[in-house]
Amino acid sequence: MAKQNVAEQFVDILTRAGVKRLYGVVGDSLNPVVDAVRRHSGIDWVHVRHEETAAFAAGAEAQITGKLTACAGSCGPGNLHLINGLYDAHRSMAPVLALASQIPSSEIGLGFFQETHPDRLFRECSHYSELISSPKQMPRLLQTAIQHAVGLGGVSVVSLPGDIADEPAPEKAAETALVTSRPTVRPGDEEIDRLVRLIDDADTVTLFCGAGTAGAHAEVMEFAGKIKSPVGHALRGKEWIQYDNPYDVGMSGLLGYGAAYEATNECDLLILLGTDFPYNAFLPDDVKIAQIDVRPEHLGRRSKLDLAVWGDAKETLRCLIPRVKEKKSRRFLDRMLKKHADALEGVVKAYTRKVDKHVPIHPEYVAAVLDEAADDDAVFTVDTGMCNVWAARYISPNGRRRVIGSFSHGSMANALPMAIGAQFTDRRRQVVSMSGDGGFTMLMGDFLTLVQHDLPVKVVLFNNSSLSMVELEMLVAGLPSHGVANVNPDFAAVAEACGAFGARVEKPKDLAGALKAAFRHKGPALVDVVTDPNALSIPPKISADMVTGFALSASKIVLDGGVGRMVQMARSNLRNVPRP
Repeated sequence: MAKQNVAEQFVDILTRAGVKRLYGVVGDSLNPVVDAVRRHSGIDWVHVRHEETAAFAAGAEAQITGKLTACAGSCGPGNLHLINGLYDAHRSMAPVLALASQIPSSEIGLGFFQETHPDRLFRECSHYSELISSPKQMPRLLQTAIQHAVGLGGVSVVSLPGDIADEPAPEKAAETALVTSRPTVRPGDEEIDRLVRLIDDADTVTLFCGAGTAGAHAEVMEFAGKIKSPVGHALRGKEWIQYDNPYDVGMSGLLGYGAAYEATNECDLLILLGTDFPYNAFLPDDVKIAQIDVRPEHLGRRSKLDLAVWGDAKETLRCLIPRVKEKKSRRFLDRMLKKHADALEGVVKAYTRKVDKHVPIHPEYVAAVLDEAADDDAVFTVDTGMCNVWAARYISPNGRRRVIGSFSHGSMANALPMAIGAQFTDRRRQVVSMSGDGGFTMLMGDFLTLVQHDLPVKVVLFNNSSLSMVELEMLVAGLPSHGVANVNPDFAAVAEACGAFGARVEKPKDLAGALKAAFRHKGPALVDVVTDPNALSIPPKISADMVTGFALSASKIVLDGGVGRMVQMARSNLRNVPRP
């Protein structure tokens, strides 16, 4: 039996850790690893057109599966392209192992062609970033990197010179057990006792939930019902907490809607549950606050806490539910539910007037039709900018759908690359990229990746020929919009030239048919929808400071664009409110 080289050993360890694909762009320093992948039956090389796409795709796959994924870039400029997608994965707590190939080991530090120091460069966007300078470091260094990525939730980077990758692997190398999943974290008894007292002493409690409530929907509902609490959410908490929720009061933040802001600011006790919500201007400074988070470094960094609880949402709620006293009064909850319904009905009027005849098409209308047409278990990947708004307000969660985006890092051009990673996890599952024209054109070359791998991703392009979120920021700050216009082609024709399905929609009456045709198509498809660049309504009392820090209260709405089916959900909840 031929002796393994380091590259082959590297690939073996990745497959043992459950990695199915290595996303990247080939290059000379990566050749030994790519060849090892070619000869290994348990892993595939996914050729993309840009390494940034590779990192975004790996991060999206990790978010969908919850398992370790991997990407790679060749030395110097190749692996530098990974950095933006890795920042996003790291801030999303997606377990990703990045291979940053390096120049020949004998030339490091001598200004060699394409020389960089990836072990230094990636430290800020990773839990672990180290250089393999000797075959003897394998496999321990790679195993350590994997355990950092999986155990802490985020990115690990391994830098590997091409010449080291081609050397023989050490004989009888230890193969320690790999960590491939994270444990649950239960708070200490003292913290549980203190939290129970805080809840029992408060007349009114509001829960504000984030992505940390994934898998804890039943516990959140049971807990909210027992303490008669409104339940608000951050954007990353929407998919986990809004569906089948009779206590829902909407979302807070710049993209927020409903009564979430009032509910979090008018209660006696606010519980931040599994959220690292970054906009502290939305959080109260005169209300008692308890925060529950599995990441202790998140506790108290947004607001002053009365109690910090280190634990995951599900385990903590399981401890609390049998111990807290049931609250008798629903008055606060019912008042917030009514405010929520009234607020939704107020903003929805801006969207309902002649929307099916308006040209250019209202983007709200596009999102609403898409929500109805898409599968019940679809994965939506969402570009940063106005697509975030439309997804937040119109895509209805149901416990089976997924909505992922660059919600913590806020990068442009994430939707298409994320759709690639999401689709590779299951070619039969519908994956929809909600792309803006600015984001799509930034990494448009990877539309060819869909065609090359025959990935049936459906790109719904909100084409308003503008960087409209930036334009909004300029306008509210009192600046004339400048540098935000895009001169675009017929994207449907571009898609067809690439070998995919393409449809261009300029009239509302043609939208539903175009979406249905795209969804029926077996391969990749793009629907280019020409949308209204003036779809935003800006109230007069908005200061530049409010937009600069995304510091907007719910009473000062910048984005007045409707809320889709959520108004019906809110009114349905009101029907269940007991009458005096």
